Amino acid sequence: MCGITGFWTSRTLLHPREVLNAMTDRLEHRGPDSRGILFDEARGIGLGHRRLSILDLSAEGHQPMRSPSGRYDLVYNGEVYNHGELRERVQRARPEIRFRGGSDTEVLLAAIDTFGLQETLESIVGMFAFALWDRQERCLHLVRDRLGIKPLYYGVQAGALLFGSELKALRAFPEFSPAIDRQALGDLLRFNSIAAPRSIFEGIFKLMPGQWLTFEAPDQPPRSRHFWDAGAVARRGLANPFEGTEREAVDALEALLLKVVGDRMVADVPLGAFLSGGIDSSTVVALMQAQSERPIKTFSIGYHEGAYNEAAHAAEVARHLGTDHTERYVSPDDAFAVLPDLPTLFDEPFADSSQIPTFLVSKLARESVIVSLSGDGGDELFAGYNRHLWGPRVAAMHRLPYPLRRALSRALQAPQPAQIDTIYAAVEPFLPDALKMRLPGEKMQKVATLLGLRDAEALYLHLRSNIADPATYIRGIDHHLPAEIAAPPGASAAEAMMFRDQCSYMPDDVLTKVDRASMAVGLEARVPLLDHRLVEFAWSLPLGLKLQNSTTKWVLRQVLYRHVPQSLIDRPKMGFGVPIDSWLRGPLRQWAGDLLSPDALRRQGFLNPEPVQKLWDEHLSGASNHSHKLWNLLSFQAWLTHGIETPEKVRGREAMPA
Repeated sequence: MCGITGFWTSRTLLHPREVLNAMTDRLEHRGPDSRGILFDEARGIGLGHRRLSILDLSAEGHQPMRSPSGRYDLVYNGEVYNHGELRERVQRARPEIRFRGGSDTEVLLAAIDTFGLQETLESIVGMFAFALWDRQERCLHLVRDRLGIKPLYYGVQAGALLFGSELKALRAFPEFSPAIDRQALGDLLRFNSIAAPRSIFEGIFKLMPGQWLTFEAPDQPPRSRHFWDAGAVARRGLANPFEGTEREAVDALEALLLKVVGDRMVADVPLGAFLSGGIDSSTVVALMQAQSERPIKTFSIGYHEGAYNEAAHAAEVARHLGTDHTERYVSPDDAFAVLPDLPTLFDEPFADSSQIPTFLVSKLARESVIVSLSGDGGDELFAGYNRHLWGPRVAAMHRLPYPLRRALSRALQAPQPAQIDTIYAAVEPFLPDALKMRLPGEKMQKVATLLGLRDAEALYLHLRSNIADPATYIRGIDHHLPAEIAAPPGASAAEAMMFRDQCSYMPDDVLTKVDRASMAVGLEARVPLLDHRLVEFAWSLPLGLKLQNSTTKWVLRQVLYRHVPQSLIDRPKMGFGVPIDSWLRGPLRQWAGDLLSPDALRRQGFLNPEPVQKLWDEHLSGASNHSHKLWNLLSFQAWLTHGIETPEKVRGREAMPA
């Protein structure tokens, strides 16, 4: 894994190599092993690379790298898992090519030289983001992998095209002039993260998953295409469903999982896995251990707050599988110590609070390994979120006339969540386990809101929205326009949600979190469940193999039960969060209060003080749990205050009178 950056300009830069060095060195954490730059003064093109050596640790894997013909120069971040097969194809087609080493970078370049970029992109299996300079055609290609596992930003500043794995590399360009995109801020408040193609800065964009851009001049719009289309994949799968028995489906899934997990166990450095004890990570670890002669190294963290602690479950799974397991319990102080680093680590405001445990478990794993496999992607592919269960239920609710549903919704929203919690606490000892839950008052409010929604699209937007009306909190915009993601024709309500999760929530939130948290400590995270072959197979599985009654991820569970007893797995889904609600009322109260102070908000000019103060007061009083909304606001404030070297120079401020 690595960090890449560069620029292309038709202007003469003062000290261009120093600029390129500065941009490259901003990514040292992503590639601590070596660095390299290439600057073509005649063309104004600069490529920079920081290397984390995983395959072929020798200097033969050094980048930027030139193709055998001399036509292409490449900086590349990622892994091509089928590079061995691709190498054989290249050698059959062009036996005169002599490979210098064993890196996948060299194979990728030789394949592009031999088969062209389009065919190579369609052939490779892996995660990647790269910049390819075509010396013959004098154009620059920027490419991001099919599922958006690896990041790539780009934009034009002062006539120069800039690109990089993280925004901090672009910000090292001397004439970078930041202006905050308020619609992107709306994304953050609504969704926890900023949805591609937006970034927090106007004019700076993220490549979409599967996107390929070609620039023929640094200051002209690129040609855009997708070498892999998630919508087409979903449509094909839904139109041509798997027709075997349930047993045959489980067999086929297990065989494919063994393949994709095995592909990701190839490395020239120590390798392990994250293990939470949940279905996805347990499946990955079980199939790793099934293919390893030695105990797999596994890692988990725990909290002393029982409602958030999965470490005991992970330890039980590890004991059963016989892994070499390391767990570490973290205190609130351990978590708080991470807070000052988050704005720099994530580079643009990011508000998924599981960023904290993800960083801590990455840091723990990096003490022993350099590559760690992760279970991310299982929820999106196999219907693992509660909202996927709600799909059929809400479809049934919506058979009632809308005016009746709206009236019921208003009636159920009348009691405060705290009142419902009090009533529930009195009857909980007498309830069966199936009816026991955390935060019943909040859940009742959610049900009431669901009743009042008009259609399935409104349902998904509501379930994804922490703050349903971001414009209320943001100065300078009247409304927030989230990007529309059209569901495949014929998709059920649950399948439409899964598709939207795959295209937005997963790359913009889940994969961003994993990439930044792991790369911050020089750890490569691999996600076998997001092999595109597995994604394509998953879309062919009928929904009834994913959701059965109230059971999520049914078919994936059946694979796991072949390796781990069902009794160790079947329990309520916990996620990977932290107790933000109580922390904000306790040890983080001063920190949060300072960031949200009305004076600070007026001075900065981005957030409206009055609605923010109302949220804060209601949370502190215990009348409502606004922890998620507040965390989104706090993430922006922390980034604005501590993540920008000179926040007063950020354009777009609308200072308010004191």
